Amino acid sequence: MYKRLALMLVFICGLTGIASVKAQGPSSSTTVNAPSKYLLLDKGLQYRITKSINSMYNFDFPTAEHDFAVFGFQYPDHPLPDFLMALGYWWRIEVDVTNERYDDLFIEYLDRAIEKAEDMWDEDDTNKEAAFFLAAGYGFQGRLYSERQSWTKAAWAGRNSLKYMNLSRGEAEFNPELLLGDALFNYFSVWIPENYPMMKPVMSLFPKGSKELGLKQLETVAENAFYTRVEAQYFLFRLYASEEKRPYDALRISEYLNTKFPNNPYFHRSYARHLYAVGKWTESMKESLEILSRIDSKMPGYESNSGRYAAFFIAQYYDRIGDKAEAKRYYLKTISYGEETESQESGYYLHSLIQLGKIATAEKNKPLAKKYFNQVKKYAKRKHPAHQEARDFIKKNKL
Repeated sequence: MYKRLALMLVFICGLTGIASVKAQGPSSSTTVNAPSKYLLLDKGLQYRITKSINSMYNFDFPTAEHDFAVFGFQYPDHPLPDFLMALGYWWRIEVDVTNERYDDLFIEYLDRAIEKAEDMWDEDDTNKEAAFFLAAGYGFQGRLYSERQSWTKAAWAGRNSLKYMNLSRGEAEFNPELLLGDALFNYFSVWIPENYPMMKPVMSLFPKGSKELGLKQLETVAENAFYTRVEAQYFLFRLYASEEKRPYDALRISEYLNTKFPNNPYFHRSYARHLYAVGKWTESMKESLEILSRIDSKMPGYESNSGRYAAFFIAQYYDRIGDKAEAKRYYLKTISYGEETESQESGYYLHSLIQLGKIATAEKNKPLAKKYFNQVKKYAKRKHPAHQEARDFIKKNKL
């Protein structure tokens, strides 16, 4: 629990690398009239780089990275090209955060971006763009280190990120890019003490936030930002689905992202998940079958973690229509994918074991059923609903 809480604190302080240390609303003006010294605000560059960024989110990394390399040749001393390269590796990691294959490259590109931003800052310590990239670089480093439970490194990166977040303020032209950080701070500075009362003393050291304002700010960024728009949409559909209990809003955003970036496996499985959540099981199964097909054909980013989601949704569909043979087949696939990613404590894995146990019981195979339910008890914490259900089923059916 304490590690998870520490992750949440790093999450608040450095998740996007552009959060503010002050909870506040958006600037009254979001009109961009860029000073020439700020490359981020160059409308011509934004026009030229749109295709490249879209390629990155669509998991066409060769195209995106070729373009980013060209921008790096054109702007060799600017942190933006290296930062975008790092962001591409972050999305490779995001698909399955347990996979550490891309960690070194991700950190390497962030280090390059930070070094270039530091040079800019040394030349002019009023350069808000340099501060922006320093905050972003350290923030993303803290995000990865927290996932890897490297708490000392995460805290150090988070501290540096906070330092430059504050220094990056003062240029209204950077809104709504900077607003993403404000939004996340406003929301999670309230969410953490609500869900973890023991953290109230710690969170009292931070300015007071507002979840309602945080959501409105996220929506503003999702509609108006250039560089942070997709990231805001990502956080919005996650919050709508899990915390705000607005599944149809989560579905709306994930459908848009899946349509715009049809080869992004994270958006694809999220779309299938949100279809399932609102009871559109046939549509969810269709998307899930496509996910499994893409895994089999080794499409970039499609791997066992996405397979675990997809196989479970398909199994649930067949279970609901009474086709136990197919349901069993896909529950077993869920188990297999879960073991590949060492996700035995996940809800889909545990629920699949329970359903397999019930199917085995119906087939009069009590030894097999007992094996499945004992696996639930092995992997689920005692207070987990799956653990309780397994104990109750074993007792009721005398397994």
